Amino acid sequence: MSNSELNIRRLSATPRGVGVMCDFYAERAENATLWDVEGREFIDFAAGIAVLNTGHRHPRLVQAIEQQLKSFTHTAYQIVPYESYVSLAEKINSRVPVEGACKTAFFTTGAEAVENAIKIARSYTGRPGVIAFGGGFHGRTYMTMALTGKVAPYKLGFGPFPGSIFHARFPNALNGISTQDAVKSLEYLFKSDIDPKQVAAVILEPVQGEGGFHIAPDDFMQALRGICDQHGILLIADEVQAGFARTGKMFAMEHYPDVCVDLMTMAKSLAGGMPLSAVSGRAEVMDAPGAGGLGGTYAGNPLAIAAAHAVIDVIEEEKLCERAQRLGEALSGVLEAAKRQNRSIIDIRARGSMVAAEFCDSATGEPSAEVAKQVQKKALDAGLLLLTCGTYGNVIRFLYPLTIPDEQFAQAMDILSSVLGSV
Repeated sequence: MSNSELNIRRLSATPRGVGVMCDFYAERAENATLWDVEGREFIDFAAGIAVLNTGHRHPRLVQAIEQQLKSFTHTAYQIVPYESYVSLAEKINSRVPVEGACKTAFFTTGAEAVENAIKIARSYTGRPGVIAFGGGFHGRTYMTMALTGKVAPYKLGFGPFPGSIFHARFPNALNGISTQDAVKSLEYLFKSDIDPKQVAAVILEPVQGEGGFHIAPDDFMQALRGICDQHGILLIADEVQAGFARTGKMFAMEHYPDVCVDLMTMAKSLAGGMPLSAVSGRAEVMDAPGAGGLGGTYAGNPLAIAAAHAVIDVIEEEKLCERAQRLGEALSGVLEAAKRQNRSIIDIRARGSMVAAEFCDSATGEPSAEVAKQVQKKALDAGLLLLTCGTYGNVIRFLYPLTIPDEQFAQAMDILSSVLGSV
């Protein structure tokens, strides 16, 4: 079966709303390499949108899933529980940067984790309001669409959205939004839209994912913590994309040692490609909903739980946090060298291996999705799979597996250097 034949079938069988970036179809994958149905090989710097920090089919994950398959595939944890769910919660509780006693509940998708974090926050505080940030991405369900700070393509034609959701500005030095500006926008919401005593939670990504890998400044995180403490508001860190060694630490919030969050959401690389998400948080907050208030038929699926145990072990045993830092520094060096020669590269942002380059029209200085798409296409033609992101679609993000072999990483850097020198 050829790629073109499969594409005809896809267009006939599936709706256009499920957008597909590539015109080829995967047949197999190993670590950081993908092969399509026609035998072409690609270096995967997309990793299923940050899902494969431990690579495609890591042997430890395959072994863990196979072993669980021999026992059982599903009981519904809320009906018949199993030890692996409990021990994974214990493992995560001991690692998340949450102060004091911690508890964790498992779900299936990142959006589901975010929705449950909001449920927990509202239950604990008895308040309805939630504040998110422009440029943030939290999912595609109705609550998470409302939280997401980007209209196209996520919100087009889908309104109205749930109420009591408000957006403040996120610090962005490139666009002239300082920490002070962001804090003032939050304080203005308290004057113009909602009494802070009616706000249950403030939710943000420590490093914005879909928004373009903008990193929350230290002083902004400290200011948020202070505002939340002042008004009895919970602080939620959405680490769906930034977690599990991507930023050079197990969780991005570890880069802010003076700031503890009340709740954290995680998914993506938690289970290395198996559908699993989680909410972790202060025990008294997590215990606010009554029995039966949290859960889901597939929440904490035993195959995904087994994979997650293996993921955490691989990250620690193979020192992937340290490797993320080293690879991110190498990539940043390549991008900085290209920036000196290419005026369309206007910014490079990096926290560990959460690295992005932002592009503009070199003649006007305006954000240019077209230039970013040129980079993406030329890289793909050369066998390197990249993703775009950002409010204007003008950012290339780099999400290679942290297990990528050094030789293959160097090959990718050569491709990238060549591409950036030609646009």
